[in-house]
Amino acid sequence: MQQGQKKIALIPAYEPADELLNLVIKLSDAHFKVVVVDDGSGENYRRIFSAAKRFADVIIHEKNMGKGSAIKTGLSYIKRHCAENAAVVTLDADGQHSVADAIKVCEAADANKGSLVLGCRRFCGDVPKRSRFGNSVTRFVYRAVTGISVSDTQTGLRAFDTNLIPFMLDVEGDRYEYEMNVLLKCSKKKIPISEVEIATIYFDNNEGSHFSTLRDSFIIYRDILKFAASSLTGFAVDYGVYSIMAASTAGLGSALSVPASNITARIVSSTVNYTLNRRFVFNSKENVTKTAAQYFALAACILAGNTALLSFFVNSFGVNEYAAKILTEIIFFSLSWVVQKCFIFGKKPEAGETQNMVKTE
Repeated sequence: MQQGQKKIALIPAYEPADELLNLVIKLSDAHFKVVVVDDGSGENYRRIFSAAKRFADVIIHEKNMGKGSAIKTGLSYIKRHCAENAAVVTLDADGQHSVADAIKVCEAADANKGSLVLGCRRFCGDVPKRSRFGNSVTRFVYRAVTGISVSDTQTGLRAFDTNLIPFMLDVEGDRYEYEMNVLLKCSKKKIPISEVEIATIYFDNNEGSHFSTLRDSFIIYRDILKFAASSLTGFAVDYGVYSIMAASTAGLGSALSVPASNITARIVSSTVNYTLNRRFVFNSKENVTKTAAQYFALAACILAGNTALLSFFVNSFGVNEYAAKILTEIIFFSLSWVVQKCFIFGKKPEAGETQNMVKTE
């Protein structure tokens, strides 16, 4: 990064230890503009935030609103009060990110305008089991959903230029799911994601983390789990209708029986699936006519591909028609999820939607 390049460090903090103050001082010494968001930590932590005011701008949430909300509060503040054309880096408050690594990701963001730069840990050596496991799961899910490989989906060390702040503010999520949603929305908007290797640092087996393995993992995977449940219900309807039709039309021969049974089953199951996805999975408020048209256009495309692949398995490879049906549905599951999540039922920001919160000290 060139001499004089502006660097802004944003730290969301909830009930931090003294590592936060040490980090703020080091960042200030390295010529970062530092913004800290106290996410409702309470009176017991006022001492730390009061000391941080000498080196940083401190914004206070009167109550805990979640990491995603804290990041968006900080970004809104930076947009209003800080220099344009700067590199913004988010860091965790627990001291697991070094200033040297913050500088590295800022340099990468400066060299790759319009990109999201992730400071990625390699998870070598003595890494807490829940951190290693959690990252493995989210990495697998993200690749399955988007087709993009990211080595550290849970890193809190992320850098981007200030022109991406409006994009970041539009991403849904108030808690830990926000960071996964950023990655999902980057894939939708074709925003490049690049990686910079950083040190893997943990204190006291990561006991300072406020991430709840069960609660916050559920929040992160909630939409995917609901989509899987909806798809399983749709598949049960689809497979039931298909099996009845296949048995009833067996005398027509597989060349006619298989596609006729599959088309009938898909028409019935897609109606069920659309209703569940709109109301239960994505809680979409978009116009019914618009989303229905998009959904059934998708369903028609999937039906054509599904039927062709199913007939190919049965007629060309001699796969049992019932086993072939299951294999075909698995292949089209991820494609359907991505299109519905990103293009059909994706929530649009409402006019006048604003952040709840805040006071600045």
